[in-house]
Amino acid sequence: MGIPILYYAIPGFVILLSLEAWFSYRENKDLYEKNDTWSSLALGIGNVIVGFFTKAMILGLFVLLYKFRIFQLDISTWWYWLLLFFADDFSYYWFHRSAHHINWFWASHVVHHSSQHYNLAAALRQTWTGNATGSFLFWAWMPIVGFDPLTILFMQQISLIYQFWIHTETVNKLPRPLEFVLNTPSHHRVHHGVDVKYLDRNHGGILIIWDRMFGTFQPEEERPTYGLTKNINSFNPVVVALKTWGELFKLARKSGSVKNAVNYFIQPPGWSHDGSSMTSKDLRAEWLAEKERRRQQALQKKYITVKRKETVLD
Repeated sequence: MGIPILYYAIPGFVILLSLEAWFSYRENKDLYEKNDTWSSLALGIGNVIVGFFTKAMILGLFVLLYKFRIFQLDISTWWYWLLLFFADDFSYYWFHRSAHHINWFWASHVVHHSSQHYNLAAALRQTWTGNATGSFLFWAWMPIVGFDPLTILFMQQISLIYQFWIHTETVNKLPRPLEFVLNTPSHHRVHHGVDVKYLDRNHGGILIIWDRMFGTFQPEEERPTYGLTKNINSFNPVVVALKTWGELFKLARKSGSVKNAVNYFIQPPGWSHDGSSMTSKDLRAEWLAEKERRRQQALQKKYITVKRKETVLD
């Protein structure tokens, strides 16, 4: 359980990535762009290096919390591992959802969404600051209720390994029963889309059931547009990793009050103290209003057409 299995999976990641890139080249799919791919790989390597230090810190905290555990769960039972799986995936859902709705976490998570291509290389595009800024707190309840810290870190790695393969456009849809339960390439393509109806949807890790339960599920319809609502426009991995943090501190410093400054860190991406920018909720409300306006126009047009036919018949 102490083995960092995610690191052993890296050669497999590289092989699958290379095969997808070869397929893209052979079929003229244009799934890869050289500079974007190198940026993703550099960010992935940086994440691994940072992880050597931050994972030790997290394990230490979880071991400390485990000393105050409420229950003594038996690691040798099959139901322990079933509970662990669901507990980890549930925690991941709420971390991931929060990372899209709280700027403090988004400033790290934005890295993963910064590519305008959707491929296996983008799966490796990971944050350098997530662990250091508290993403692990969403799992901190698990050692308290009795899950062994090493098994928690083990299951987190299983989840990340699973999520690698869903970053692809080469797989369409799986059989319907699997699409209903699992997070799939189709569901995760939606998550990476910047189309308004796709924003902040499908936050699941291995399972998609949490999105269905908590109202954040969106099926894939049109092919998504990938990237950010405001793209970083740089292939420099240091810029990609840290630019959003710099912008966030700059906005807080110029906000005019401590309250506004704090809000820049706890409010959703796009929030501004003067209302000069829009959150995904604002964009969705505007989109829905426009959609309803067009529906009403279509109904009115249909009504007028029917009335004209009735007049002609009379």
